[in-house]
Amino acid sequence: MMKTLSSCIIALVILIGHLSSFSEDFGDFQSRELQCRIGNNTSIDEHRAGYNGIFCLTSIHQPQTLFVPAYAGLNLEHVFHSALEIENREALFEPRLAPMAFRRVDDRTAELLQPPTPLTKVESYTTFRLRDPYYIDVEFRCVPTQDVFAEGTFGLFWASYINAPHDKSIYFVQGGSSSDRPMWQQFCTQYHNHDSTVVFEQDSFHWNFPPSLSDRSLFSSLSQVKYALPFYYGRVRNMVWIILFADPTGIRFSHSPSGGGRTAKGDDSNPAWDFQFVVPDAAVGKEYSTTFRAVYKLWESRDDVLNEYRCYQEFLTSNSKDAGKE
Repeated sequence: MMKTLSSCIIALVILIGHLSSFSEDFGDFQSRELQCRIGNNTSIDEHRAGYNGIFCLTSIHQPQTLFVPAYAGLNLEHVFHSALEIENREALFEPRLAPMAFRRVDDRTAELLQPPTPLTKVESYTTFRLRDPYYIDVEFRCVPTQDVFAEGTFGLFWASYINAPHDKSIYFVQGGSSSDRPMWQQFCTQYHNHDSTVVFEQDSFHWNFPPSLSDRSLFSSLSQVKYALPFYYGRVRNMVWIILFADPTGIRFSHSPSGGGRTAKGDDSNPAWDFQFVVPDAAVGKEYSTTFRAVYKLWESRDDVLNEYRCYQEFLTSNSKDAGKE
């Protein structure tokens, strides 16, 4: 989860060297079943500026993009803390507004790099790697470069704006159950910023948000529901979108029934299926990271979703063993 960097100066030297190889704003990538466009905060065609991440995602089984075309999926939207000025757009949406660089590593791998942001001073690196047949593995790393957070704690928030699903809900295994004996929870909030966030059942951290933030953001409005296993899924047409986290530490799920605006037809709203990574007691100059896998495949069953969770855990274990041999 955390490792010590030798110094912020070394990190900045590395950052400057990396920036020289970041000359484009986005790129197209594909695996056996998936095609996607990944990019920084640029705009192109109907895709709006500020929506970094996966601009569009299609499958050989579904030609319609998973994400609202004007927006994105896995969009780094907020860096937040308990004293965030929510009325200040530059503060609330800082990762969308601050400069961000894109780099194509190879035909299946992209990197997004954001130098220390103007207000929260967080430097971040995101690596997206497509794997056959329908996986996108993501590693996120960040470094707080100055002590600017109230109470020394910050959180990061990612949004995915889902394109006109018939069912706006996300589903997960609720607290108190297990992969062997799961009790599934359907989670669809009634309206935006109300009971929006689901916490891991073993998460004991509590934010001290002021009344000015209560029920005014997805990250500050908590549901009484908790999750037991670090993944959730949602169904879109004939497909399923699953987010599997390597470690539940700091991970919180969030939902909005209308975060993606109106559907193209105009008679409904697009939901947002989001998540957070919370870092308590952050230390300046230390690196914090989270790793997860996105799955976009034909829907089969809940048993198949659980199987993807088990397969990802096995993949992580195997990679850990291989790393130990080096």
